[in-house]
Amino acid sequence: MVLLTMVLTKYALIKVFFDNSHLSVFQFFILVFSVLSITASGYIINDVFDINADKINKPQKLFIEVLVTKKKAWIFYFSGTLFGFITGVYISLTTQLPYYSFYFIGTIGILFLYSKYLKKIALIGNLTIAVLCTLVIYLVVEFESAYFIKNSSLVSLKIVFVAYYIFSFLTTLIREIIKDIEDINGDIKLNAHTLPILIGRKRASKVAFFFATVLLFGLLLILQLLHKEIIFVTYGVIFIVIPLVYFMYVLWKTKSKREYSKLSKLLKIITFFGIISMLLFNFIDLKNI
Repeated sequence: MVLLTMVLTKYALIKVFFDNSHLSVFQFFILVFSVLSITASGYIINDVFDINADKINKPQKLFIEVLVTKKKAWIFYFSGTLFGFITGVYISLTTQLPYYSFYFIGTIGILFLYSKYLKKIALIGNLTIAVLCTLVIYLVVEFESAYFIKNSSLVSLKIVFVAYYIFSFLTTLIREIIKDIEDINGDIKLNAHTLPILIGRKRASKVAFFFATVLLFGLLLILQLLHKEIIFVTYGVIFIVIPLVYFMYVLWKTKSKREYSKLSKLLKIITFFGIISMLLFNFIDLKNI
């Protein structure tokens, strides 16, 4: 999903607003590999710290100490992190944006803190991952628009960017809360204080429902603003709004872990179609934005 998001942000979304790209194909390639390396390393370090919890929550998907040893996992983590750091600094320096290096340094540090401490704190861990996921879009936009004059096209781009930023943030936040509900038994063993542990599964699901409601109203507002764009509105209603309404309906009634797992997968599909919608900007009149 990270790769798809970055590629579509550059070649489907930004391309509509600017004829010339600031990042060359090679530079974009390096940016992508930096983000993917740091992301993969984040998953590894998270699995390292979650070994005991995963033995309870998802024993059939256990990776560390089954496919690879814990020692090798640490080696993979440090190798991936180092590669992501070096390539991130490289792309920042070669694009004459050295201070952008802090995005990569900060992300590495936050991912480690999340895996070790933050994920055990109610909502803080969820919000952390939600922000980091939106950073995927943000980085591409910032690198591409750094030297463009702030004209009407850039203003329109920022508006569209904010819409996708919020969409990515909310869908990730909702999914993270649902995952905490799924993993409550293992998290209790880790002495975590996630939202479901503090207020219970049912109340936590209502919090997720609240954020889903906010997301729904946001989507309806966007579709109203773009009501003249029939293709975009039709796509949005069929592939995003209707599935989201169904998601909310099931979420309100859900009780079992298996149902929460299905909801998490459904939300991934909704997120996928939301990102794919970037392709539709090739058919939209920018004056309507």
